[in-house]
Amino acid sequence: AAEGTGPGPGDGAGPPAPERVLFPPTFSVSEIKNKQRRHFMFLRWKQQQRKEKLALKKKRRKEREALGDKAPPKAVPKTIENQRVYDETTVDPNDEEVAFDEATDEFAPYFNRQTVPKILITTSDRPRGRTVRFCEQLATVIPNSHVFYRRGLALKRIIPQCIARDFTDLIVINEDRKIPNGLVLSHLPDGPTAHFRMSSVRLRKEIKRKGKEPTEHVPEVILNNFTTRLGHSIGRMFAALFPHDPQFIGRQVATFHNQRDYIFFRFHRYIFKSEKKVGIQELGPRFTLKLRSLQKGTFDSKFGEYEWIHKRREMDTSRRKFHL
Repeated sequence: AAEGTGPGPGDGAGPPAPERVLFPPTFSVSEIKNKQRRHFMFLRWKQQQRKEKLALKKKRRKEREALGDKAPPKAVPKTIENQRVYDETTVDPNDEEVAFDEATDEFAPYFNRQTVPKILITTSDRPRGRTVRFCEQLATVIPNSHVFYRRGLALKRIIPQCIARDFTDLIVINEDRKIPNGLVLSHLPDGPTAHFRMSSVRLRKEIKRKGKEPTEHVPEVILNNFTTRLGHSIGRMFAALFPHDPQFIGRQVATFHNQRDYIFFRFHRYIFKSEKKVGIQELGPRFTLKLRSLQKGTFDSKFGEYEWIHKRREMDTSRRKFHL
C-alpha cells in the first residue's frame, strides 16, 4: 500500500494486502539506479514478455483448432518487404521485350553455352594479409578462377591482357585500412562493370560451426529476389561467374540473396541426415554487397558511361523503395 493509506501499527486487522504486482504498468527499467539490479530486472521483464506472448499464441491456436474449417485465415505480418513500393521496371518472365534483351545482351554468349567462365581475381595495389586470404578463399568458391596480385599495374592495362588470354570476367577486391571494403566486377570483353561496397566480410576461420574445406566440385548457384531490370542484370552477372552444369555430387551451393538492396553471399554444403531431413553447413567466406554503380563497357574511371548510379539523397527517400 502507498504511504499514509495502509493500516498503522495500532490498527486492527485491516483488509488483506493486495497481491504484489511484479511489473506495474508504469514500470521502467531505466529508473533503477543499480546497474546489476537493472540488468537483472530487465532479464526478468523480457522473460515475462516471452511467457505472455507464448500463452497468447497457444490460446489463438486452440481457438483455431476449435473452429476448424471456419477459422479465419492467418494474418500476414506487415514487413518492409511486403509493403514495397511497386517498381515499374519489375521483370515479367513472359515479356517478349525482356526475352529479346536477354538474347542480345553481353551475357548471351554465356547463357547460349558459347563461352566457358574464366575469372581473374585481383586486388588493389599492394594488398594486406586479410585481403590476400579473402581472395584465395574466393578462388576456391568460383571454379576456374585465378588470383593475381597487382603491384602498381593500372586496370586499363590489365583488361586488354585479360581479353587476350580469354578471361571472361575480372574481379577487383579493394581494401581500406587492411579490410576489404569494395568489389568491382567487370564482364569481358564488352562489359558491363558493376561497383559494389563490401561489408561484413568473414573468413572461414571466423565462422562458427563451419564445415571442412570446400571440394573442387562445381557448386549450384541460387539467385534470390533480383526482380527489377537492374536486379536482373546484376543477377546475370553473378550467374556468368560459374560454369553451366553444377556437380550435385559435391553438395555445394553458392547463394546470392538480395534483401532491401543488400546482396548477402553465403557458401554452404548440404548435409543429408536422412531421406527426409536435410541440413546445411556453411563453408565460407561470407560477405555483403551494396551496389554503387553500373557502368557500360569495361572499367573506365574517366570517360565511362554509367547506366545507374546510387544517389542517396535522391533515391533513398522511402524505406519501402528498392532498386534491385
